This record gives sequence, C-alpha cells and structure tokens, in this order.
Amino acid sequence: MKYVSALRNAAKRIRHDALTVYFAARDPRTPWVVRLLALAVAAYAISPIDLIPDFIPVIGYLDDLILLPVGIFLIIKLTPAEVIEASRARAAELSGQPTSAVAACLVIAVWIACAAGIGYWLTRGA
Repeated sequence: MKYVSALRNAAKRIRHDALTVYFAARDPRTPWVVRLLALAVAAYAISPIDLIPDFIPVIGYLDDLILLPVGIFLIIKLTPAEVIEASRARAAELSGQPTSAVAACLVIAVWIACAAGIGYWLTRGA
C-alpha cells in the first residue's frame, strides 16, 4: 500500500507540472513548436481519460509516470527559464482552487463524440 500512495503523490506532482506546462504554452515568449508539444502533454494530463485507467492498482498510474514526465522534461528544457518560473507561479495559484465538474463533463463529452465519430467512420465502409 505504501507504493500505491507514493505513485498517487507522484501523479499529483506530474499533474501540477502539466498545469505549469499549459501556462508556458500560452506564453508568447515560448517557441511555437514547444507550444504544440506543451498543449498536447497538458491535454493528456488534464483529461479524465487515460491510456490505462487510474483505478487499476499500480499499473493505472504508470502511463502518468512514464509518458508525462518525458513530455514535461522536454518542454521545460526547450522553454526559456523566465517563462517556466512565471508559469510555475501561476500553476501554484490555481492548484489550490477547486476543479470544475462542468469542464470534466465537457472533456468527457468531447472524447465520447470523437469515439462515436471514429466508430461511425469505421463502420460506414462495412
């Protein structure tokens, strides 16, 4: 159980760093290639849908603990230091605020719509 708790804490830290990356992507001083990478990493981290669901013990957090740190590391290395510092300050401000259930429902609705569209596209040829 100690390892599961450690994995949960690491996943929370990664999600905070993902919010930092999101703010860095919105900063005009960030190169556009880094912005695209940052938005993709932040969208994956904030999305309630993972490659491996988090409710599966231990393995559920592996995608968060492998994919996200690699993306975050690349973004931080490619972004100017002053942008990262400002982004971390903004992320710390927002991390104390409650999450939005409406935003979570909207993300889930978009994922369902995408899955339905892909399903329709795959079956229309049959």
